[in-house]
Amino acid sequence: MSLIDATLAAFALLWSGDNALWGIVWVSVSTSVVGLLIASPFAVLLGYVVATRLFPGRRVVIWLAQVSLSLPTVLIGLLLYLLLSRSGPAGDLRWLFSQSALIVGQVLIALPVLVAFTLAAVQAADPRLAETAITLGASRWRVMWTVLREVRFGVMAAIINGFGRVISEVGCAMMVGGNIAGETRTITTAIALETSKGEFAQGIALGMVLIAIALAINAALLLLQGDTR
Repeated sequence: MSLIDATLAAFALLWSGDNALWGIVWVSVSTSVVGLLIASPFAVLLGYVVATRLFPGRRVVIWLAQVSLSLPTVLIGLLLYLLLSRSGPAGDLRWLFSQSALIVGQVLIALPVLVAFTLAAVQAADPRLAETAITLGASRWRVMWTVLREVRFGVMAAIINGFGRVISEVGCAMMVGGNIAGETRTITTAIALETSKGEFAQGIALGMVLIAIALAINAALLLLQGDTR
């Protein structure tokens, strides 16, 4: 099948509302959103604390957060596989090759992105903002809320980048999800599978969906920032 034929077949799949294709999209989007919802509150809080507090080992924590950004997702998948396998410490949960394992993997992948971006956003904020809030008698939680509200676009960018990283990764999803049709087959693992089989139409269709998702979430960020020019 030529590239043109495969592309036309991909458009036909998207237009026909193919259940298998959109089921794969649903698994990817739903598990990514759940993983991000779990990771975001903890990661944003950790990023804020590291940015605003002095404590022993702070530089090490910042270094680890930055190093984690470059860790291959397949390594995270390997460690999680060993943890969740029957002989592993968490084997009794029986999460391996399930959506629960996918979500745990996506939480671990998103955390360093969210922490590093939030840390950078808070460090770039005007320090007088927190000082003024403290002078006016604001509690610690109120000060944190004030600062995070001021850098909300940086936090939004962190969340969007975290979502982009988890929905586009393949290594961890393949290892702990098992690429099971209708259960743990995500957009990226399906693309890898279909390409290895020489069936390019579904892979191209899913690639189009992935690009559309990336364009949509970044457009949403621009609209929230008020940059509509």
